[in-house]
Amino acid sequence: MPFLQNIDSTGYEILFAIFLANISAQIAKLISYTIKEKTFNFSILLSMGGMPSSHSASVTAMATSIGLIEGWSSTFFAIAVCFAFIVMVDAAGLRQNAGKQAVVLNQIIKEFLSPEHRLNKEKLKELLGHTPNQVLIGAFWGIIVSLALRKLILLSV
Repeated sequence: MPFLQNIDSTGYEILFAIFLANISAQIAKLISYTIKEKTFNFSILLSMGGMPSSHSASVTAMATSIGLIEGWSSTFFAIAVCFAFIVMVDAAGLRQNAGKQAVVLNQIIKEFLSPEHRLNKEKLKELLGHTPNQVLIGAFWGIIVSLALRKLILLSV
């Protein structure tokens, strides 16, 4: 495949792996949502949260691609693993808790404010983070995408 040979020769394999992992995870999220809710919602493609974590898929695809290209003991791979770990901990920790707080605040606004009250009644986004399982599945997906892309590139040479 000339397209894959061009990706390898121009050094864009890592970026392509990140993009492919992210987009495919978002599409998987849309399919999962559509099956579960029995309704199609195109905005899921651009949303945060849900199964699988596209953030985790992206950063693990990046780290895996760097490991495959630069070597598993390279400084670049070590930096990528540290970055991936920070992103995944943030997705499952801080952002997950912020989403839980948004649920409570939305409930307070709904139940305790009278209709004529002047406080901002805008509903907060509740799905911000991920469960640990969503992060792990996303991470696994990123690794698979990166390995498959590398295999395709090597087969096309």
